[in-house]
Amino acid sequence: MKTRLQNALSGRSAFYIRLFGTLLAFVLLVYLLSQQGWEEIKAAIQQIPLWRFFAAMGLMIISRFAVAGRWHILLRSADQKVSPWDTLRVTFAGLFATNFLPTTVGGDVIRLAGAIQLKFDAVISAASLIVDRLVGMAGMVMMVPFGLPSFLAARDVTTGSLNYPGYILGGILPASIMKWVTPLWNKALKLLSRVVTALGIWKKRPQSLLQSLGFTWINMLGLFGVLYVIFQGMGEDLPIWLIGGLYSIVYLITLLPFSINGYGIQEVSMTFIFSSIGGASLQSALTAALLFRTLMMIASLPGAFFVPGLLAGARSQPGNRE
Repeated sequence: MKTRLQNALSGRSAFYIRLFGTLLAFVLLVYLLSQQGWEEIKAAIQQIPLWRFFAAMGLMIISRFAVAGRWHILLRSADQKVSPWDTLRVTFAGLFATNFLPTTVGGDVIRLAGAIQLKFDAVISAASLIVDRLVGMAGMVMMVPFGLPSFLAARDVTTGSLNYPGYILGGILPASIMKWVTPLWNKALKLLSRVVTALGIWKKRPQSLLQSLGFTWINMLGLFGVLYVIFQGMGEDLPIWLIGGLYSIVYLITLLPFSINGYGIQEVSMTFIFSSIGGASLQSALTAALLFRTLMMIASLPGAFFVPGLLAGARSQPGNRE
């Protein structure tokens, strides 16, 4: 009973931290918008040719299909007899939940509920979702070196130093901060244990991991292409390799548990990184960040047709009752 109470309190604390982070990020985003002005943002959007919006939307949809393909490969390689259509509808339901139902149920919970409704093994389904996330992260990490030099160079100019002593985490942090760090560290260790267990299913099938990584690259190229098309439309000549490297850093930032699904954090960090490090104007970077989020949400809308049934399944799963 005591452990359950502690877990509940810990879960609430994590939620409040994310809620506070989301609100703070939105405040910063509103500040940026007020500084630029809606008229300037509207003007930046209007200068983008219409065909570029359609091209960006097409690339975003391709990236969403690639996400479904990545998970499909992992499920099939674990001997789960799933059709491409089932994987596609469950994936889009999860994407819709991630974008529109962040405070009640997560996209992965929806996908897990969908997999269980399709009579797949619950343990393998959960493990496939973990590996799916890992493969996606691995692909983004592979792009970091393309943006890191520009990032470090910009940091060197603004701070004059790149030295961030590692010993800060070793005992110099105030005790109040360490109280937050310690639980996060313990959760990280538990997650690592789950990851090792999950990888055990696929470690003897490296070909499937490589194939899923291939779909990750298609997803990434789609996302990078969206930003490339938008920036080019606003007259910002950023090479796609730099866009990929900088976006991968934005992606890793949004993984930090300080915001609900990266809301606000993604837009603010993307605006800052692409303007101060990528060389785009602040107006263009902010416009691109807002359009990117909008296109991502629009591309997930088809999942609304599949969510009701899967949502009922998610709520009936142990540990997900309201």
